[in-house]
Amino acid sequence: MLAGDIFRDCLLMGLCYGYIVSLILVSGMMGALLNVSRKVSRKFLHAMIGNLPFVIPFFTMRAAPFLVAAPFIIVTFIASPYSPFDTLRGRLSGLSDLTEEGHHLGLILYAISYTILASFFPSKPWIIAAGVLPMAYGDSAAALVGERHGRTRYGFVRDKSLEGSIAMFAASFLSLALSLFYFSYLYGFAAFEKMMPALAVAVVVAVVECLSPKGFDNITVPLLGALTFLLTDGWF
Repeated sequence: MLAGDIFRDCLLMGLCYGYIVSLILVSGMMGALLNVSRKVSRKFLHAMIGNLPFVIPFFTMRAAPFLVAAPFIIVTFIASPYSPFDTLRGRLSGLSDLTEEGHHLGLILYAISYTILASFFPSKPWIIAAGVLPMAYGDSAAALVGERHGRTRYGFVRDKSLEGSIAMFAASFLSLALSLFYFSYLYGFAAFEKMMPALAVAVVVAVVECLSPKGFDNITVPLLGALTFLLTDGWF
């Protein structure tokens, strides 16, 4: 039985790695294939990687979510302009192009925050989701809506808009609320009882995203989002 569980976990981890690598490759080619900006490609990558918490309930080893997330700290660092390995960086050109176009530390910090949450809450993936989904879907919506429809600019925050913050709030709440129904089916808790914590998370991450320096929202949003959920859900 134990050998079977290990085999299944290794298979799932392999599928997760394949999924992430496929996303990196697809994101790197989106500009040429679909004529979209690198920003759209980068946000597509952010959003799709955010789906990984939905796989966590099917692991049996507590270390498995960490083992899925941690290697990509190294991968994103090698693909960044800070990498001392020029040859390896060249082989990750699809990812490095996305990294350079965006904030150089952004994807690295995203991988770090994901790994931290996976380390502390491998048996409670809805808490990981409370941190990751606002970054995946909320931040992506904020960036795209703000760029295209941002009319009401904040005077005290550069390159941020009220429209982007509203998109951040709405996408964060919707994605997290839907995830809670999914996790409630698997773990047996009442999803409706967690809607207020989800609402609190959406409010907090919208403010945090607005105030965070460029790129650093990749770590402030996931960690403070998860912390807000814990506080409002009565864990502390």
